[in-house]
Amino acid sequence: MTRDDARALDARDPLAAYRDRFTLPADTLYLDGNSLGALPAHVPAALANAATRQWGDRLIRSWNEGWFDAPERIGARIAPLIGAAPDEVIVGDSTSIHLFKLIVAALRLDPARRTVVSEAGNFPTDLHVAEGAVTCVPGARLRVVAREDLADALDDDTALLLLTHVHYKTAARFDMPAWTARAHAAGALMLWDLSHSVGAVAIDLADADLAVGSTYKYLNGGPGAPAFVFVAKRWQDCLDNTLSGWMGHAAPFAFEDGYRPAPGMARWRTGTPGILSMAALDAALDVWDGVDMTAVAAKSAALFEILARAGTALGLECVTPRDPAARGSHISFRHRDAYALTQALIARGVIGDFRDPDILRLGLTPLYLSHEDVWRAGDILRETIETAAWQDPAFATRNAVT
Repeated sequence: MTRDDARALDARDPLAAYRDRFTLPADTLYLDGNSLGALPAHVPAALANAATRQWGDRLIRSWNEGWFDAPERIGARIAPLIGAAPDEVIVGDSTSIHLFKLIVAALRLDPARRTVVSEAGNFPTDLHVAEGAVTCVPGARLRVVAREDLADALDDDTALLLLTHVHYKTAARFDMPAWTARAHAAGALMLWDLSHSVGAVAIDLADADLAVGSTYKYLNGGPGAPAFVFVAKRWQDCLDNTLSGWMGHAAPFAFEDGYRPAPGMARWRTGTPGILSMAALDAALDVWDGVDMTAVAAKSAALFEILARAGTALGLECVTPRDPAARGSHISFRHRDAYALTQALIARGVIGDFRDPDILRLGLTPLYLSHEDVWRAGDILRETIETAAWQDPAFATRNAVT
């Protein structure tokens, strides 16, 4: 593909206008939106309003003017992006905390089932949290197996199958309906981590039981933005929130000593929501109003092909599936000195990231990346490898965040 070819694709791109809704440095090709989304241009004004008017002027009155119901109201805005009903999603806390709540709740549902099954190489927080969560239920255990062994691991002791829809490193995507059906056939609940798929691929949780997800990647909610949790209606009054904080109480301002869970999704609230981060996320979600996920998927596939061809022409091993239906919206290449290569690219204005031990990961965010941007990134990748610029010793020094 030539630069002119890329420009021709941009000329007929139905998503091209969305680029102007983001604030992006002019000298940067940002290919890390799969880790931290770019800043929507109108979010600073929304944050200023939350700080100066809602907090500064209205003070505590703002709790009755939109703050208190923010978890449910913002959750309802995410629901269409994951194929859920508005009253099946709330936001608040972190992905890790939501995972803990749901894993323990699933283990306590049926005393005859005591095993959580997950994939080896899953995102570490999923496995770390699960490892701790099983200690909260006597007799429970975590069974971690290779992807090819997952189906055989499901049996009559399985309480929960915990999978990440799009793999954080390779971008490989599970067939959601098929794996949900496998979990149900074994009598288990299905819990999906949607952190690397929401806003990147079409999602339909119609048959799923439970889900969590990050909002600061493709949804652009800001660093540390509150995560979302999904509980299918059929389970909402059957499962108990282990972290039974006062905001999940049936009557939090009755100030009762004993805990009575609120009905529906409200019981999955725990503590006081972080209002300023909620305000940023709420504003960021404006960008998604009316977005056609079919167009997002089509553009993602086109951006992928540009980089895949560039990387493979350079002899890099692409570890991401080539079938668009089998992957998310980032691309990963294996290189023996992937960390140094990542740093060399960043020094040249192409921001991606590194995943241990040997993966260069580049995010493809269709709302604000153009085809020409990705072509340029591929060209800079070529120049960086052909000149061996990544061999500069300065690029080998590891930062705390990679």
